[in-house]
Amino acid sequence: MPHPTVATSRRLEDVRYDIRGPLSRRAHELEAAGKPILRLNIGNPGLFGFRVPQHLRDAIATALPKSEAYCHQQGLLGAREAVAAQHRRNGAEARPEHVFIGNGVSELIDLSLRALLDAGDEVLVPAPDYPLWTAATRLNGGVPLHYPCPPERAHLPDPAEIEAMVTPRTRALVIINPNNPTGAVYPRELLAALVDVARRHRLVLLCDEIYDSVLYDGAAFTPLAPLAGETPCISYGGLSKVHLACGYRVGWLSVTGHEHRVHDLVRALDLLASLRLCSNVTAQWAIRPALEGPNEIGALTRPGGRLHAARAAVVDAVERSEFLRMVAPDGALYAFPGVDPERLPGFDDAAFALDLLEHEQIILVPGSSFNIAARNHFRLTLLPEPAVLADALARIERELARIARNAARRVA
Repeated sequence: MPHPTVATSRRLEDVRYDIRGPLSRRAHELEAAGKPILRLNIGNPGLFGFRVPQHLRDAIATALPKSEAYCHQQGLLGAREAVAAQHRRNGAEARPEHVFIGNGVSELIDLSLRALLDAGDEVLVPAPDYPLWTAATRLNGGVPLHYPCPPERAHLPDPAEIEAMVTPRTRALVIINPNNPTGAVYPRELLAALVDVARRHRLVLLCDEIYDSVLYDGAAFTPLAPLAGETPCISYGGLSKVHLACGYRVGWLSVTGHEHRVHDLVRALDLLASLRLCSNVTAQWAIRPALEGPNEIGALTRPGGRLHAARAAVVDAVERSEFLRMVAPDGALYAFPGVDPERLPGFDDAAFALDLLEHEQIILVPGSSFNIAARNHFRLTLLPEPAVLADALARIERELARIARNAARRVA
């Protein structure tokens, strides 16, 4: 008689992270069978020939002998001072005592929601979102309420729509700027309106700014904390994207707002940070030189830079496409094309992604994985060489044409 399987937590039933989900597992199976897979599903610079700036590597190498003991639960003081100084340069009232270093922003998002939420508390999350925000809300007993950021509005939210969703159980408003997956960069006036919503309803602002310096064609990033002023705000940043150091797993958060209002929140974060002892000490030595050194990502996103050319390759291919439409990304490392529903009615993004993987050996992420109801989008990364992306879009177009032909045969 077979033994019963081990029961797992019911909290996982509604948790998804399709970026590394079933499609990724199938891609590994195909790779094991000898088929090369073009991975457009994850923004991982090191897999596409990008390298961490040398001055960050040197800082870690020099400090390696000082990395063998636990550090303060909030992180190395010098690293926290550098984060606070960056926020002060942007106009925020930031203090190193309110900065926490984590093993990537992902860990800190989880800690923040654990510090904030009781069972049934609500968090306003953009749709589309980076799916960790929805997953971490659910894992910490909360209820994600998704506010729409549709392509018809250039993937920007409507503050009035958000305010109409607030209930007595709403605790926090999540803002992802620049946005993953859409590449939208929020105007200052919009951010100010979102701060007003949070202020009126006593919400905590949670602002994911991990792509703050990844900007194209004159797009301007506005940090949220200076606009928030005394309204409680947690701002997140890190080395993974702007400094091309995903594997270092270094992120940070900074809590700003009126001291009396954020006092208990900081103490709760400190308790949770203590429970994990500390984050990776070795890589923390790269924080100060990263924030005080040259902005090397800027050379990649300006005209003539590789990321700028990669974005242009995707934009050009979509403009030529018979099936695709897209709001060009102003920031971040992704594009979020949509399939024209009039050309391919009934299109299913998950089925398309699997067919594309099987037929063309390309893996990308279905748009519905980012918590939107529509099933006609997909996300791809801008990290490959421009020529590789141009070829990938041609293969995507070929797969869409195959779907169109099959649909026409069924009708006939």
